[in-house]
Amino acid sequence: MGQEPVTKTLKRALETGRVAHAYLFCGPRGTGKTSTGRILAKAVNCLTNGKGEPCNNCASCLAVTEGTSLDVIEIDAASNRGIDNIRDLREKAGYSPSQARFKVYIVDEVHQLTGPAFSALLKTLEEPPPHIIFILATTEAHIVPATILSRCQRFDFRRLSQTAVLSRLKHICEREGINIDEEALKLINRAATGSLRDAENILEQMVASFGREINVSQVIQALGLSSDARVRELAGHVLNRNIQAGLYNINKALQDGLDLRQYNRELVNYLRKLMLTKGEAIEIAEITEEELREIQKLVVSISLSDILRAAKVFGSVDLRLDSYSPLPLELALIECSLAETLPENLKAAPAAQRTSPVQRQVRTAPQEKPARAAREAPVALPPVTPVPRESVVAEKPAAPSTAPPKPDIQQETARPVPLISGIEQLKSFWKDILASAPAEIKKTPALAILRSGCIPVSMEDETIVLEFRHNQHKERLERDANRQVVENLLNKHLDRPCKIHCVVQNVEDIPLVKDALGRGAVIHSVESK
Repeated sequence: MGQEPVTKTLKRALETGRVAHAYLFCGPRGTGKTSTGRILAKAVNCLTNGKGEPCNNCASCLAVTEGTSLDVIEIDAASNRGIDNIRDLREKAGYSPSQARFKVYIVDEVHQLTGPAFSALLKTLEEPPPHIIFILATTEAHIVPATILSRCQRFDFRRLSQTAVLSRLKHICEREGINIDEEALKLINRAATGSLRDAENILEQMVASFGREINVSQVIQALGLSSDARVRELAGHVLNRNIQAGLYNINKALQDGLDLRQYNRELVNYLRKLMLTKGEAIEIAEITEEELREIQKLVVSISLSDILRAAKVFGSVDLRLDSYSPLPLELALIECSLAETLPENLKAAPAAQRTSPVQRQVRTAPQEKPARAAREAPVALPPVTPVPRESVVAEKPAAPSTAPPKPDIQQETARPVPLISGIEQLKSFWKDILASAPAEIKKTPALAILRSGCIPVSMEDETIVLEFRHNQHKERLERDANRQVVENLLNKHLDRPCKIHCVVQNVEDIPLVKDALGRGAVIHSVESK
């Protein structure tokens, strides 16, 4: 199913009698590589046809179908990967077929063979006996040595289209007498991600669970899926930066028993549809007319860059370690919502005067912190020039104004940052260091990571220890490009070379966790579950 370029080429080779001595079938799992190898083995040995499609009725075809043919040998390279196994294969390959015209070896997962085993197989592929055909199947063709690849005809199997898988599922249901809603079949199709084998296995699981009468709600329940409305709702909250509603949506999904990994996959898939629709590539998205109208209403006021950012952030969420914790999804939601945006009234302002919402919150914060910082690390002030007494006496006091003061962009600039000499000064001026970073640094991911919940905790010689709330941010900052940006920024304020060392904050030190523990909560580790 769905591999027409491969099947047409093989059928033409059978019709003309130009069958190669070695084939390499490569592609994703569940796309028909091994099945195609069995059908090819049937076709070359069919007693009644021999050209093109096998008859499936002769003794040779029936023996291959039942797995009793002595001349069609299937080998699992994952469990027979050593040189001794290949030497045994070479010895047996020298014998003529017992019943059929060709002896066909189907080697599955051939990339699992060891280096010496590949070398032993190479000799047979270089000088194959005329009665031998090798069919090598693999999901990772890049691991197979080039010397093996050069001696095989290569066929690339692609993931099946949703249309092809859906057609096959309908055919199976008709033949098996299964009454199932088409929408339920579409959900199974989507969960299989282009693998026909996975789709058939899921369908078989549904029949085993619910019998031959299956509806949409049963499939949703069995696969841990969410309704499309719930996913559309979360996507709207993400793109509209509605943090509160988005957090409630994620935790409601968890309370309803949904698989958060599957929930995230559905969200990413829906964001892809939004991206394709916004990018005017609707035909690629494979969406219905009704769904298209809803998507167009949502994306009309959303920029393509916002959709792209959301798809990247949620696409990188890792829920493999703990699929029951909503924290990774919550962090992704907040990261998308707090991304920097440039206000319309400041787009024409000079780069030095542009401020993000996060920076404005830092710069207009209450003055307790600057006062405390001044007590901890006094800043040298410029000398004050005395004002003549006469000018003070002659100066007329201004009348009090009742009008609200006009916003002054100059007032929002960060306070001067002195040369940092110790950890206390670094802590006090940390936000001002980030706010006063040059424009080229503000555009880098490194500065966004620093704003996401990072604080300096200690300074020893040339090493500054930065503490993060979440391991995901720590790992991103440890990348060479981001690390270099941060070290250059700190070098400027310390006036000496320095290195950074990243650590993750102890969960019990997080304020929310402290508050929860004070109310009687208990921390459960993954192992204790």
